[in-house]
Amino acid sequence: MACFDRRSFSISLVLTVVCGFSLVSSSSQFQRLHHPAKSDGSLSFLVIGDWGRHGLYNQSEVAFQMGRIGKELDIDFVMSTGDNFYDSGLKGVNDPAFRESFSKIYTDKSLQKPWYSVLGNHDYRGNAKAQLNSRLRSIDPRWFCFRSFILNTGIAEFFFVDTTPFVDNYFTDPDGQIYDWRGIQHRPSYLCSLLKELDMAIKRSTAKWKIVVGHHTIRSIGHHGDTPELIERLLPILKDNDVDFYINGHDHCLERISCVDSRMEFLTSGAGSKAWRGGERRANQCAVHFFYDGQGFMSVQLNSTGAFMAFYDVFGRPRHRWNYVPRHLHFEM
Repeated sequence: MACFDRRSFSISLVLTVVCGFSLVSSSSQFQRLHHPAKSDGSLSFLVIGDWGRHGLYNQSEVAFQMGRIGKELDIDFVMSTGDNFYDSGLKGVNDPAFRESFSKIYTDKSLQKPWYSVLGNHDYRGNAKAQLNSRLRSIDPRWFCFRSFILNTGIAEFFFVDTTPFVDNYFTDPDGQIYDWRGIQHRPSYLCSLLKELDMAIKRSTAKWKIVVGHHTIRSIGHHGDTPELIERLLPILKDNDVDFYINGHDHCLERISCVDSRMEFLTSGAGSKAWRGGERRANQCAVHFFYDGQGFMSVQLNSTGAFMAFYDVFGRPRHRWNYVPRHLHFEM
């Protein structure tokens, strides 16, 4: 008798619901990048989201502290969780906002490393393709932004996911906003292909750490709260593949949440500029380990035996620190 794999069946069901009966993938949604870890196999990086406001709303102050912590931790890169330029993304490749909200703000030597970025919903309100244009690297060589991509560092593999097209309201009730959906074409096919490729890519990964990054929350008690479309469509794939972290922005806060049905942690770092929006929604069978709705950023240090992470406020003070041991090491003990 063949063995029935309930989890694999559930993922197949999710993909069938999302994709219907057309499961043929078109061209790849995920670009692949490589950034080697340090010679000892360790990795260190900062995470910032929802930041680009010409230095206002304490963006410059957060940037200053990022530079200080970045030097202290000898970071390898910076990760941006989206909403890179407010209020409506970039107008084009030559939009001065790119320099005024990015190049002229994050000037510390320690921050002159690659910035790996995804698009947020505010980025889609502008010329989304401008942020994806490689010509921006002739203005500032740090800028690496794609809709969805995979970053392999050896010790960790990062799966950056374009979450904005998942959210129904941006299509059905845009509240007077115009979104740049060029490149999305047929939305159901786009999402189907993205989810299928993500599932296959994580299953094939041999990295010790598997980390998924998107703009929108999955679990959050902040202003926006949970994103139902991601709970329904993306979360089952992350749980099935034993992902260690889902890292996001969107809610302008810092928070750490875990739930009873997996060891995955949901980490929000969306406090790069305008914050203080409140929160404290119900956590829905999840444990809220930390929540702070002021400005700040996150640091992550990885090695083969664990992770050390911290949230910092606008003054560079550590608000919350913790250690995390990945699932596979628990099994080996």
